[in-house]
Amino acid sequence: MKETITKFYEAFKNKDAESMVALYHEEVIFSDPAFGILHGNRAKNMWRMLIENGKDLEVNFEVISADEKKAKAHWQAKYTFSKTGRRVVNEVDAYFLFKDGLIIKHVDDFNRKEWAKQAMGLKGRLFGGTGFFRDQLYKNTKVLLDKFEAKNNG
Repeated sequence: MKETITKFYEAFKNKDAESMVALYHEEVIFSDPAFGILHGNRAKNMWRMLIENGKDLEVNFEVISADEKKAKAHWQAKYTFSKTGRRVVNEVDAYFLFKDGLIIKHVDDFNRKEWAKQAMGLKGRLFGGTGFFRDQLYKNTKVLLDKFEAKNNG
């Protein structure tokens, strides 16, 4: 499944959300420290939203390991966080499970506190590692995704 993960990240680099989400199983479960857990079309729409909004997004990746059941990758995203105008370099470890040749589970893991320091400066440095910050981030990303889906009819 190395080629599936390579296609996924090449599409991400090329800002081609539809090619990315075509590699997701209909029952996909995605999770990460910013969005929490997303299912199915909601996970697909997150990628659509991130690409639509990521005007200066740069992505680099490496597939660490892959077999027929699972894969691991490391990827880096460089972008400007729109709320603050601050530059972010986010290092992400990604874990995948496959079903019927498609991605059924995708877990992205990164240091939320480190991300918050870059994206939000002092506020992120002080509060980025707290449960309160995590809950607020989930709430904010949910609102953004809700608005995106409403604008794009789900």
